[in-house]
Amino acid sequence: MSKLTGSKKATQFTESIIREMTRLSQQYGGVNLSQGFPDFPAPALVKDAACAAIQADVNQYAVTWGTRTLREAIAREFARRYGVHVVPDEQVTVCCGATEAMMATLMALVDPGDEVVIFEPFYENYGPDAILSGATPRYVTLREPTARESSWTFDPDELAAAFGNKTKAIIINTPNNPTGKVFTRDELETIAALCRKWDVIAIADEIYEHIVYGAARHVPMASIEGMADRTVTINSLSKTYSVTGWRVGWTISPAPLTGAIRKVHDFLTVGAAAPLQEAGVAALGVPETYYAELAASYQRRRDMLLDILTRHHFRCYVPDGAYYIITDIAGFGFPSDVEFARHLVKDVGVAAVPGSSFYRHAALGRTKLRFCFCKKDETLVEAERRLHALAAPAAIRVH
Repeated sequence: MSKLTGSKKATQFTESIIREMTRLSQQYGGVNLSQGFPDFPAPALVKDAACAAIQADVNQYAVTWGTRTLREAIAREFARRYGVHVVPDEQVTVCCGATEAMMATLMALVDPGDEVVIFEPFYENYGPDAILSGATPRYVTLREPTARESSWTFDPDELAAAFGNKTKAIIINTPNNPTGKVFTRDELETIAALCRKWDVIAIADEIYEHIVYGAARHVPMASIEGMADRTVTINSLSKTYSVTGWRVGWTISPAPLTGAIRKVHDFLTVGAAAPLQEAGVAALGVPETYYAELAASYQRRRDMLLDILTRHHFRCYVPDGAYYIITDIAGFGFPSDVEFARHLVKDVGVAAVPGSSFYRHAALGRTKLRFCFCKKDETLVEAERRLHALAAPAAIRVH
């Protein structure tokens, strides 16, 4: 047998479906509501800080685990906002985006044979990250809202059954991509009790922390009693400051775990872009009003896209956070979510993400699509114009 093949690990997952849908959108000239990047400008203050850093020749390697000023800003803001004390030199590691932060964390903390608990639907990187780190993923299903529940929920008994002697970590993404679920304090305390019982590390992806709506409130996992010493918090500049292409993220970890994360991060990427780290310091210093305005602007876009999709016969699950809407497409009668998504981008001109890409148990996502609303009003208006070419579900046409 030829050795000119990929590794066995690489055969256990597919390429990114989200990025594939972006490529198809470009190919067919579609409106891209698939990949979660804003198509409007980043704040001028943040961009100006990056330009100033470049002009000041901050263009060489920064300290591998991040400039002192950025690490201090990250620690300061987390402590100020959530009351969790963070020591910059001992706990903060700046990475090349939250994606690398998650990969570095898993590779640093998980050994082959360990198990990692993951809620599904999940951000598509988590499964491959677990595989690449040698772990065995254990999936727990988030159940979609019903008439009795206003949010996605999990069964505490099912979650408890996923924990055992082999469990090393659990990944919690709140606010959640793709569902928009914001985990409540009670839910986090349920998870925390299992982490303490089984001596498990919580890896909390909190990249959408400032994008929450209505009565929803973001509660960091590290702020739950007994969890500061067993939680790795992952975050990034990307979503909060509309700079997804900058790839500046970080981990806040218990001091005993930081050395391992920094070693893996160093050999994965060396370090994040130095001038963009300087801009990160400016970003983390914006007035508090910025965050309220950010959430309000996204809530308006959310409501706009909910209205558009509902009028075009999608059944929508209303998100409490992040900037995605999961929809039920069963009524359209397509054999699968993948076929529907391809039809939508090729023949209608709107790109979305097949729901099955967010599930280990793909059948659970076969009747779902994810749309994102981190777009200009005119982008959403154009998407609506194109959706008029989408045939209504058969049951509606009959009437």
